[in-house]
Amino acid sequence: MRPAAALMVLLLMFLTPSQVSAAAPPVPLPPAPATPARIIYVVDHGWHAGIVVGRADVPASALPSLPGLPDSRYLEIGWGDRDFYRAPAPGPGLILKAALWPSASVLHLTAFSEPVAAYFPDSRITRLTLSQAGFEALLQRVSGSFERDAGGVSRPMGPGLYGASQFYRSRESYHLLRTCNVWTAQALQAAGMPLRPMRIFTTDQLFERIRGHGQVLRDRSLVESRMGAGGRLSYGRQMAALERRLERRDG
Repeated sequence: MRPAAALMVLLLMFLTPSQVSAAAPPVPLPPAPATPARIIYVVDHGWHAGIVVGRADVPASALPSLPGLPDSRYLEIGWGDRDFYRAPAPGPGLILKAALWPSASVLHLTAFSEPVAAYFPDSRITRLTLSQAGFEALLQRVSGSFERDAGGVSRPMGPGLYGASQFYRSRESYHLLRTCNVWTAQALQAAGMPLRPMRIFTTDQLFERIRGHGQVLRDRSLVESRMGAGGRLSYGRQMAALERRLERRDG
């Protein structure tokens, strides 16, 4: 078991059931027939998961102004510990620091226009259909995480991990009870997913919980078969492989 996940398991042994129970979904999932619906995707990056939304579905007022990102068909959103997330190949020291001490966090946003499965060829992907109300609730949860200046603008901290991406400061703290996968689960819970975020420590657990509520575009077995006997790529290797593929495409 990963060190951070093991620490969270030990801590949750001391939590009461009410602290890890699921809140009642505030919006219907799936949307009722003949009502507006929005498609999102959840993408597995090993340590982190990204939420992909259609750029045209996002009203200008739903997210802060995000300088540094080009126009695109899709927008991927991720969140995590500021030091760990920005490290190309984070080691055990950063893992323990992120798990044991409250720390600053960042959002990672990527703009792209390829089909989602083509842009992330080595990632597990699940497609979810949300009601319009659920989609708006998801955007509200994500928007509340951004740190803004006096003009309401979220300033980029620097280039992201791959493609046309940027890091932005988050106003939330990363700690043992709010990890990257807890944060993603909370965003999906706000959209209507019947999740218990405090029981979701890993991307494996996240994808297992959402599997029955969406369409699996690529599952773990297919990812592992593509990569051979070595199984899934490590987080750092996966990010590096994606960046190299995008460089070859654009070069």
